[in-house]
Amino acid sequence: MASTVESATDHLSKLGIYGSFANSASNLRKNLHLLSSEQIELAKMLIEMGQSHLFEHWPEPGVDDLEKRALFDQLAWLNSSYPGGLKSYIETARELLADSKAGKNPFDGFTPSVPTGEALSFGDDIFMNYEQAGIQEAKNAAFVLVAGGLGERLGYNGIKVALPAETSTGTCFLQHYIESILALQDASFRLAQGECQKEIPFVIMTSDDTHSRTLELLESNFYFGMKPTQVKLLKQEKVACLDDNDARLALDPKNKYRIQTKPHGHGDVHSLLYSSGLLKIWHDAGLKWVLFFQDTNGLLFKAIPASLGVSATKQYHVNSLAVPRKAKEAIGGITKLTHTDGRSMVINVEYNQLDPLLRATGFPDGDANCETGFSPFPGNINQLIFELDPYIKDLKKTGGAIKEFVNPKYKDASKTSFKSSTRLECMMQDYPKTLPPNARVGFTVIDTWLAYAPVKSNPEDAAKVPKGNPYHSATSGEMAIYRANSLILKKAGVQVDDPVQQVFNGQEVEVWPRIAWKPKWGLTLSEIKNKVGGSCSISQKSTMVIKGRNVSLQDLSLDGTLIVDSVDGAKVKVRGSVKNKGWMLENVDYKDTSVPEEIRIRGFKINKIEQLEKKYGEPGKFCLEP
Repeated sequence: MASTVESATDHLSKLGIYGSFANSASNLRKNLHLLSSEQIELAKMLIEMGQSHLFEHWPEPGVDDLEKRALFDQLAWLNSSYPGGLKSYIETARELLADSKAGKNPFDGFTPSVPTGEALSFGDDIFMNYEQAGIQEAKNAAFVLVAGGLGERLGYNGIKVALPAETSTGTCFLQHYIESILALQDASFRLAQGECQKEIPFVIMTSDDTHSRTLELLESNFYFGMKPTQVKLLKQEKVACLDDNDARLALDPKNKYRIQTKPHGHGDVHSLLYSSGLLKIWHDAGLKWVLFFQDTNGLLFKAIPASLGVSATKQYHVNSLAVPRKAKEAIGGITKLTHTDGRSMVINVEYNQLDPLLRATGFPDGDANCETGFSPFPGNINQLIFELDPYIKDLKKTGGAIKEFVNPKYKDASKTSFKSSTRLECMMQDYPKTLPPNARVGFTVIDTWLAYAPVKSNPEDAAKVPKGNPYHSATSGEMAIYRANSLILKKAGVQVDDPVQQVFNGQEVEVWPRIAWKPKWGLTLSEIKNKVGGSCSISQKSTMVIKGRNVSLQDLSLDGTLIVDSVDGAKVKVRGSVKNKGWMLENVDYKDTSVPEEIRIRGFKINKIEQLEKKYGEPGKFCLEP
């Protein structure tokens, strides 16, 4: 042992790290022989950055030596996984924490205004033309799903993408997303006659919490029909937590030889894409677009074709999908910010920042509705479309680093101590902050009923939401899918009965006919119109599930449950009167642990009393007429 210590001492004297280093971390000095020269340099930097507390508890050599080495393994990993290393992380944290304590306004010097964008009206000629343009462009797109979260906040212990989007078919979110991408892929290449069909890339950003379970979900379901080579998982790393305003790294309360870590935020997706080399591969393959979306919005892909069409037509470098927003609604607003020095950017401003910003810059009413009954600032839904070439050029400058923020929870008004540790965070929608003034940044507003029904609230919290405000629960998310499908069919000429009001898990919702179809049946309104003919009607109590591409409805009267499942080569015409006892919704208490989590968080289960179900497993022409 003595010779080892002596050799370490000789080495340390050459590195010149005694003096203040030794005085501030005497316990570490006794154990330096355990560390490599690289780890010693890391230790020196940490001491210089005021992190000597990490080693104050270290015992004499020979006690917990493996744990001491493990701490430095973790520190080395945290140092290498953050741009600029831990030194940069700590310096940035100190600046942001000082600003937070001082109450500094992040928008000081900026004046807000309404940016340029496109507001679409579902079903009109403009909307349908954009949908067609978007289908044509889909073959040149890549999709990126940000899926780092568990469903614990929902009362669901699985990964959120494994949660059923709706329970009439039991299709989970990840399956729905993959089937939607495959449908876009096929539809786009059907329009591009003669072109060699390519595969649309699909990237999923995972986390330590979700990576293995996401991979297991894909593999156990044979990637839901997508080729495994199309799918790439990129795992997001966590960052160190901070204990105080001096940005002292927080030790794990359960293990004094570990740094406490938390997710850095979905803004990491940009640096992961950049470092993975995927963007260059996509560019070389002739792709033009990257579409980012989040994990539990079952309506999103109904808005993708038209929104992508807007990006292509308007040549937007960045296109933020948005919905009409009521003033002061708890959703960020897409805003143009112009600085006194001439700088400008189009960015999401959180709702709690928008009102005071407007009042401070000459708008006495603050965040107020205009003559349309909505705020002039569209509601950000965190679904983004980037043009690939400008994206790559910008990331070459930044490496994908996104401007960070910190959100400490202080114990009291003095802002001197935290209730719990905090960390630096970043959001993917803050990417435009790094763009030059000439970047073309716009938005596309789509009707909320068509584009936005996220599932992010548990039943108890949702039941407390004031009437008239969105619940954003599993209950409302499923009902929103049925509503959207019913309204689309109405626009296509089907007579669909009005909904009834019912209460599930304390949430009053509209219950429309339970209509669901595979994305390959109908991606656009024009495609669906072509599959509906004559006089069709669907009663409120009905359920209709279409699982085939070439299924048409002709003079159909449905009062009950109808399920049609067909292979792509089977052309099935459904006509006549279908009447049976159907499927009924039965209330379930979310506290009833005898019911599976994914059911009880909805507050209802489906009692399948009677249905007409037909499967067509061979190619050919068929007529389903009871």
